[in-house]
Amino acid sequence: MNDTSLLRQDARIIGLVGLAHGTSHFYHVILAALIPWLKPEFQLSYAELGLLMTVFFTVSGVGQAMAGFVVDRYSARTVLFGGIALLGLSAVMLSSAHSYAQLMLGAFLAGCGNSVFHPADYTLLNQRVSKARLAHGFSVHGISGNIGWALSPLFLTFVASRTDWRTALLSAALLPLAVLALLVWNRHALRPEPAPVPTAAAAAAAAGKGGALGFLRLQVVWMCFAFFLISAVALAGIQSFAATSLVSLYGMSLAWATTAYTAYMIASAVGMLYGGFLGAGSRHHDRIIMLAFGSAALMALLLAAAVVPAWMAVVLMGAIGLVTGISGPSRDLLIRGAAPANATGRVFGVVYSGLDSGLALGPLLFGALMDANHPSGVFIGIAVFQALVILTTLGVGSKTRVVAVPKTA
Repeated sequence: MNDTSLLRQDARIIGLVGLAHGTSHFYHVILAALIPWLKPEFQLSYAELGLLMTVFFTVSGVGQAMAGFVVDRYSARTVLFGGIALLGLSAVMLSSAHSYAQLMLGAFLAGCGNSVFHPADYTLLNQRVSKARLAHGFSVHGISGNIGWALSPLFLTFVASRTDWRTALLSAALLPLAVLALLVWNRHALRPEPAPVPTAAAAAAAAGKGGALGFLRLQVVWMCFAFFLISAVALAGIQSFAATSLVSLYGMSLAWATTAYTAYMIASAVGMLYGGFLGAGSRHHDRIIMLAFGSAALMALLLAAAVVPAWMAVVLMGAIGLVTGISGPSRDLLIRGAAPANATGRVFGVVYSGLDSGLALGPLLFGALMDANHPSGVFIGIAVFQALVILTTLGVGSKTRVVAVPKTA
């Protein structure tokens, strides 16, 4: 295959997988975006509404670890198609809910659908994208997720404010339906890579190392899990309470504080784009990650101190998003080095379940700080968890065989 054909193939696969991942992140916040409508409709407390999102991420986290085994046993393409279909079905179920139990069932179903994306996506990227462009594939994967996060509340609140929340959810169900149709149309590009037939000696060796569960004995896999758990707690603090904390600390309006969060999201996407180029030829992905999170922690502490003007707080939020975004592709390349041969789905499924676990735990922790009237504690907590990411990165970097990815010609 010549360079032009290979580039076209890589771009097609990266685009399709990125679109699927953006759909997943779109569904992360469909309930949060509709809280102003769901709360009075079902007469729910904020705790009950928060529990719906905790159920979503808990189910997704547990299911993600299990989905990795299914991906490796069958195919990433089949599992991905099933997950997208479940997301669409969950939106239809939520739109027809008339009780809290039905909302809970819809959140459970959405969590099941969301659970497949990371093991399926990363297996497809590792199998179908050339090594020269793999870092760029990870970059686009991360950017598409951020776009999904950003577009979901805008879309749902726009539709709900002009119609009602049920119509908004039914409209949201059209997205996975359209994406699934596009993926099925391009299913040949996402065909699974034939698994090599193990020799008798290789099979015996695998059995001696624990077979399909042998990778769970690797310390580096659990260090990667800890990396995602800790970094996701910090992310949950930013997503859930950064804007509210900024209002209290700097006396700015909620609209201005929301602008700061938007700056974080946009800068994070820009950082991921640059991070793909930075990580493409680097042998030191752990150093990139440590420098990024160290810088982010220092800026979070500066925000907690409230010693800068309000406009600078918006700039600092954008800068935190930029540096953490830069670390994204290097993070995925580092974890790729921890995955044993033919276990990509299982490893990514287990370690990325840490992401959902952190997103489920973070709001509880930072919410308690806000209830105790400690808005500065939110940014101090974010800084602490970002600093802890450095320790897990040191552990992963020392035990992972980092594979240098050649630059694109």
